[in-house]
Amino acid sequence: MCGLTGWLDWDTDLRHAARTVREMTATLACRGPDAESVWLSRHLALGHRRLSVIDLDGGVQPLADAEVPQAVLAYNGELYNYRELRRELEGYGHRFRTDSDTEVVLRSHLQWGAAAPERFNGIFAYAVWDTRGEELLLVRDHLGIKPLYWHPHRSGVLFGSEPKALLANPLFPAELDATGVAELFALPAAPTAGHGLFRGLNEVRPGHLLRITRGATTEVRYWKLESAVHTDSPAETRAHVRELLADAVERQLLSDVPLCTLLSGGVDSSAITALAAIARERNGQGKITSFSVDFPGSADRTPDAWRTSLDAPYVQAAAEHIGTLHTSVLIPDDDLLLARDAVLRARDRPGWGEMDASLHLLFREVRHRSTVALSGEAADEIFGGYPYFHDAAALASGTFPWLHGRSTPAELLRPEVRAEVRPEEYTAEAYRRSIAEVPVLAGESAADARVREVFHLALTRWLPPLLDRVDRVSMSVGLEVRVPFCDHRLVEYLWNVPWALKAPEGRAKGLLRDAVRDLLPPQVTDRPKSGYPSTPAIRYTEVLTERAHALLADPQAPVFDLVDRALVRQLLAEGKPLPSPRTAPNPVGGLDHLVQVDEWLRAYRVGLR
Repeated sequence: MCGLTGWLDWDTDLRHAARTVREMTATLACRGPDAESVWLSRHLALGHRRLSVIDLDGGVQPLADAEVPQAVLAYNGELYNYRELRRELEGYGHRFRTDSDTEVVLRSHLQWGAAAPERFNGIFAYAVWDTRGEELLLVRDHLGIKPLYWHPHRSGVLFGSEPKALLANPLFPAELDATGVAELFALPAAPTAGHGLFRGLNEVRPGHLLRITRGATTEVRYWKLESAVHTDSPAETRAHVRELLADAVERQLLSDVPLCTLLSGGVDSSAITALAAIARERNGQGKITSFSVDFPGSADRTPDAWRTSLDAPYVQAAAEHIGTLHTSVLIPDDDLLLARDAVLRARDRPGWGEMDASLHLLFREVRHRSTVALSGEAADEIFGGYPYFHDAAALASGTFPWLHGRSTPAELLRPEVRAEVRPEEYTAEAYRRSIAEVPVLAGESAADARVREVFHLALTRWLPPLLDRVDRVSMSVGLEVRVPFCDHRLVEYLWNVPWALKAPEGRAKGLLRDAVRDLLPPQVTDRPKSGYPSTPAIRYTEVLTERAHALLADPQAPVFDLVDRALVRQLLAEGKPLPSPRTAPNPVGGLDHLVQVDEWLRAYRVGLR
């Protein structure tokens, strides 16, 4: 896995811009610790940092097809079907110089042009430059697993895997406008697809590509969900889900470096681990390595609606049943506090506080032994595992169901800021646009149509920031995380499976549980959903409270250019929690958000517009 960046400028000779391009590229060193390279031409400059996973010696980038190239590629990702595509391309006369999937991507574009990504199975974000027609394509995978940002400037565009790469170029200042404030405070859990928070920053949307020429920038959608009647029987549906998931896992075991799984003891990660273990045994590769996370004192924590049970007993049961080489990573409180700055720099924006910090520390430990990890991310979105899928009031709320009955940090905005941002209107309009994108199935009942809408919201609004979080935090330590549940073939199939088959007898993720029941111990297969663990530490809350009081005493604290200082002081004095950006109940979430927004405004020197 890698990091890429670039600069297109129709009015500037970028052959003389090597220093700036190298500075942009250097910001992505964590994403690619193994190699760095830049490629310069008159109007386009590319930078690349490489994490070597496949063809360790041959996959150098940016990659050109010849000494006088027709096309040049900077690529971040993995193609899980690259061997099949390579054979097909060889049939068309292509001759390969490397064994890498990177060259398959490049030659696919030489053969099929902008239609190439329609043939890909994988995780990817890349830039390909047609030197003949002076056309730049920016391409992102089907579900948005790999990030790609872009910023239009007066005479071209800047782009990169992370905002920090663009911010290293003087053409892109760090600024926050009313739209960014609305995203940060009103929709922090599920920001608008394509919006990059900073003023003028965009994301290439999942399943889309941008075609950029001297005269125009055009967005093209190469993949979308299509609604159709599901005709498979329950037994056929279970069998096909199992087949698709097993194939996705086996494809994603492809690696020339050490690989492991992330095992939480839930059915999602346990199914991935079990299928990986079976595939490795069949291929004579030995036992799979697995990792989990835990905190001191977690055994004394009282379960709640989000965190229904402790992971440890289920992790142990799954690891023993599957036969993994397992390690539990224990994360002390003080380590969480020390990791906050690293996580902020990794994400380039305020995130989920201690939950991001613990994920960072877990990934850092995993990276000592593995370069690639398989995760159970996205099962809840495609099978309907979240509580809001089963909450009649949330389904009928007329807004994003995860916002039902919850407050957001927008309640803390200063009156004049609130009047400009209009968070309620902004949220309502975002919801309206999201619902308008849902592909309707004619003749579907009102109840089923509503569940279809919620699935679409989960896939297009809820899932992308989760994938971004995993990518940015993992790549900050040079770890590649793969997500088999995001295989677009599985997502396409499940999109049209009726709710009654996905949740038979009302059982959350019953379809998945039944499809993998023979692989796992019963207590793991039937374990109710339990969210990613947050620390039970009192110390973490105490330190954040101290920092919040320090901000209140600082007349120059930039967060209070946006937030009502008197309201925060009142809530803290009354011992009330601040409105949290997280949908999971967490008394420290609001404090985390307040402090982190201030840290971000300072660290990135964000100007307010």
